[in-house]
Amino acid sequence: MAATKNIDEIATVYAQSLLEVCDKAGGNAVAEACSSELRELAEIIRGNKKFGEFLKTPIVGNDKRKAALDKIVKGRVSDLVYRFVMVLANHGRAGRIADVADAFDALMQDRLGRIEVDMFTVDGKASDDVLATVKARVKAAFAKDAVLHQYSDPNMIGGVKLRIGDQLIDGSVATQLRNMREAVSTRGTGAIRSRLGDFLA
Repeated sequence: MAATKNIDEIATVYAQSLLEVCDKAGGNAVAEACSSELRELAEIIRGNKKFGEFLKTPIVGNDKRKAALDKIVKGRVSDLVYRFVMVLANHGRAGRIADVADAFDALMQDRLGRIEVDMFTVDGKASDDVLATVKARVKAAFAKDAVLHQYSDPNMIGGVKLRIGDQLIDGSVATQLRNMREAVSTRGTGAIRSRLGDFLA
């Protein structure tokens, strides 16, 4: 899951309810298995625009929506996740399955001392040294282990950008150059000339 998604209170309430059921059914092992299944289901929903709209549109009756979900989900996920999905559908929340999956994943990451981090580089393939550095800095800043998701951003010149929740940490070369330009504009060329003169003296 990407770390950028905003999680609302309703999704969190349902996710917490599922987590309590998982705890009673077997603890973290069961919860992690459910999280994996929900993530896969969320990816299917987000990857199929028509299916996502079908789950949300008020034009389709709830009975029809439940019947479709039953046919699609039953037998493809554990009984626990199947029953949970049908509970969401019974409460008219079928369109929130992906959001609840995000909320549940966030609860699990927090419980296990992990944090989701979206990492952007030019080609989406950072070196092992860069990955280790990013993980170490995230650990130092948040006291949690980073779960890195690498993405390519061809518009970057170089460097790394991180997105953690709603925070964007931009260490790209383009941003550094822009900051330098802004510094020159703010302080004026006089200060720059003065520093250059000191350097050349």
